[in-house]
Amino acid sequence: MALDVALNIFRAIGEETRLRIMVLLSRGELTVSEITSILGQSQPRVSRHLKILADAGLVERHREGAWMFYRASADNNDAGDEPTRRAVLRAVWDMATTEDRILARDSDRFDQVRVARAAQAAAYFEENAGEWNRLRNLHLPEQDIEARMLDIVGDDPIELFIDMGTGTGRMLEIFAPLYSAAIGYDLSPEMLAIARANLDQANIAHAQVRHGDIFSLPLEASTADVVCIHQVLHFLGDPGAAVAEGARLLKSGGRLIISDFAPHDLEFLREEHAHRRLGFSDAEVADWCTASKLKLNQTETLSPISADKQKLTVKIWQCVAP
Repeated sequence: MALDVALNIFRAIGEETRLRIMVLLSRGELTVSEITSILGQSQPRVSRHLKILADAGLVERHREGAWMFYRASADNNDAGDEPTRRAVLRAVWDMATTEDRILARDSDRFDQVRVARAAQAAAYFEENAGEWNRLRNLHLPEQDIEARMLDIVGDDPIELFIDMGTGTGRMLEIFAPLYSAAIGYDLSPEMLAIARANLDQANIAHAQVRHGDIFSLPLEASTADVVCIHQVLHFLGDPGAAVAEGARLLKSGGRLIISDFAPHDLEFLREEHAHRRLGFSDAEVADWCTASKLKLNQTETLSPISADKQKLTVKIWQCVAP
């Protein structure tokens, strides 16, 4: 690495606020307004610090509609990656677990931001629980997605099927002929009540739904044959963490199937329907799978037949555990 590049990295990290920002971003993705709220500093000041960190290659940023998201740069182990940058990033990650008073306070506020995000999504779910299936049909051809997901999973028997963010329990219904047992998890009591009613109506007795946080499910590792995350990731502040939790649950050779939107610019879905993210690229999902030691082995694109700009393209990704 050139001396001037190394000096730029050390200058960027060698300031208290920027170091605090780096520790926060090592814990998860944040917007400028969220960082401003956590640190209690002005938005222009925070934006300036973020630019310095990004210019030094310590922070990655990407825009989705009106929002800009920031996260700590990946620790790339490729030979071409600069060792100084990797060492700094690893030191920052170690600091996230220290007991420093200022960093501990930042950590508490970070957790409060995540709780607020979850509460916003939960409030939407509870308000719209009875109309959830109808809202889905407004934005995507659900029956086509379900048929393609079934094709991808195939006919092999499934001992344990896990549905993360089960909502109305629809995935538990369509996969019921394939699994011996299934559990669907959701945080919304209203959604769980609807899912239970739907399972009863479909006479599905070998599935159950439980209240649970999909970032930390009460299941032992390596227990599931198939884990499903259907139209959930766009509501989450940290989708990669949900993928990692799904990977933790899989047996060797088990499969994680994800369906969600391709990148789009329908900002009203964020403003009116609590969508945190406006779709995901194949590269982003592949990065999450790699980080979770999964192999992305199949990608499907279901584009709308209509030219209506309000219709969204849906992606299906299947990953396999080693």
